[in-house]
Amino acid sequence: MKKYDVIALGELLIDFIQSGISEQGNLLFEANPGGAPCNLLAMLAKLGRKTAFIGKVGEDSFGKELKAVLENIGIDTDYLFLDKEIPTTLALVHKLPDGDRDFSFYRNPGADMCLLQEEIPEEAIRDSEIFHFGTLSMTHEGVREATKKALDMAKKAGAVISFDPNLRPPLWDSLENARQQVLYGLGYCDILKISDNEIQWLTGEEDYTKGVQWIQERFSIPLILVSMGKEGSRAYYKGQMYEEPAFLQKNTIETTGAGDTFGGCILHFICEYGLESLTEEKLREMLRFANGAASIVTTRKGALKVMPDREEVERLIK
Repeated sequence: MKKYDVIALGELLIDFIQSGISEQGNLLFEANPGGAPCNLLAMLAKLGRKTAFIGKVGEDSFGKELKAVLENIGIDTDYLFLDKEIPTTLALVHKLPDGDRDFSFYRNPGADMCLLQEEIPEEAIRDSEIFHFGTLSMTHEGVREATKKALDMAKKAGAVISFDPNLRPPLWDSLENARQQVLYGLGYCDILKISDNEIQWLTGEEDYTKGVQWIQERFSIPLILVSMGKEGSRAYYKGQMYEEPAFLQKNTIETTGAGDTFGGCILHFICEYGLESLTEEKLREMLRFANGAASIVTTRKGALKVMPDREEVERLIK
């Protein structure tokens, strides 16, 4: 038995999510703890999994608050570093008329991009069943090298490697650079969670199955999940495709963290049943559960602090 079910590396930040308009007609924003890897870990912790986070925040009020939030949720913060000079990264999330989101980042620099190679905890990675990462820790050279070092450690330790590209174009100097880093991540991962717009951007294929085939021709990835928003989700496994519909909510507020919630549920099932011999029944159960949990999160502001528990998800599915 390993100490951790899942250890994740990446960004921890404050999401200022649009929450209304003041009496003066000004936009109001609510400060929510966020960051895709920690959202994913929060869902796992809610399901009883042992988790840890590798990353960096500023030694400021936001950073200290974020550390306390992770500790309250039950995510190990032994490998969360506080930077005395660089502030905690901030993101402003504007809601668009079609329900999608527009992101503005205050990260030039931000503490999350200042993680160093020497801060990567090799022993903790070796003691984890699953290592999870995204591409926000690959946008700049220093943290990119730290991420690659962690990936090498995880591969050598025999951990299952999970990857969510989580593309945020404003954070990259060029989309070609983003593409190269996504391709690098695909070369390491055993589980890929990718969104509908990301797979179209990466492969140039409008059809998701053709996009998955494009990836599979170049990389050997046992399990590929495609999240399709209101259309549900798909799992591609051992030459087969399985699809389950979404659980649509009438009272959806916004979709921040829904994909991370979905990903956390997927990794929970992998912890439970392994990656080698998943049946159609288990794959469909996994997709339904992940779709249900993601649906619930769309009815709440933020994600990290408001993940649903198992019973709530199961009630929705029934």
